[in-house]
Amino acid sequence: MRRPSAKWLWFLPPFLFGLAYLDRSEGFAGGRDARRASVGLAPDPRTTAEPVVQVYAARAVRWRGYFGVHTWVAVKRRDAEEFTVYEVNGWRLRRTGRAVSVDHRPPDARWFGNRPELVADRRGDGVDELITRIETAVASYPYADEYRVWPGPNSNTFVAHVLRSAPELRADLPATAIGKDYLGPGFVARSPSGTGAQLNLFGVVGALAGVEEGVELNLLGLTFGIDPLDRSLKLPLAGHIGWPRSVTPPPAAPDES
Repeated sequence: MRRPSAKWLWFLPPFLFGLAYLDRSEGFAGGRDARRASVGLAPDPRTTAEPVVQVYAARAVRWRGYFGVHTWVAVKRRDAEEFTVYEVNGWRLRRTGRAVSVDHRPPDARWFGNRPELVADRRGDGVDELITRIETAVASYPYADEYRVWPGPNSNTFVAHVLRSAPELRADLPATAIGKDYLGPGFVARSPSGTGAQLNLFGVVGALAGVEEGVELNLLGLTFGIDPLDRSLKLPLAGHIGWPRSVTPPPAAPDES
């Protein structure tokens, strides 16, 4: 009798790491306010004069959080008293016919209870010009009237598109940002960090190499890779395993007013 195949065991380690991460996460906090509360990663725009760009990622809602994250971009021009948050939501497409959301919510708010992670943070001189390019990229997003959880286009496809216009951020999107590699009919593009290049077939199979991202293989929307710069592995569900660099917000600049 033929023995059962054990090939499925390759998926067990990242699955267990993913469960361990979720066990440490704070999940759905009690109450609507707590589920959308800020976590202290963004400066107070009312007391921060300098321009700011930040990129965030948080585990997705419900069962999707086992597999991936939701990402968004937040900007604040010099002397502006609020942030503008750009993101894509499937529910918004169903309600309004357009997936792109432009909001003034707190940029570091929990995503339905899940604590966000700061992926990139840039402030000061030159950032207003960077924000102009980000706004242009938001307006030119080619899938504003489309949304698919898998393999894309989705929220991570949108953020990857925006980041390609802002290589100064050198943002390395999490390996769990499913959809970040979706290129539509283009097949070839710069990596989201702007430090490399990628080849991908409709978000299903492809490869990426970049200074920030390292080397990644995308298979059925899942990312497997190695990041020499961070001395870490990239695996489905778990994301980075090793010593990934954490992004720490710089001290607030004095109010210039």
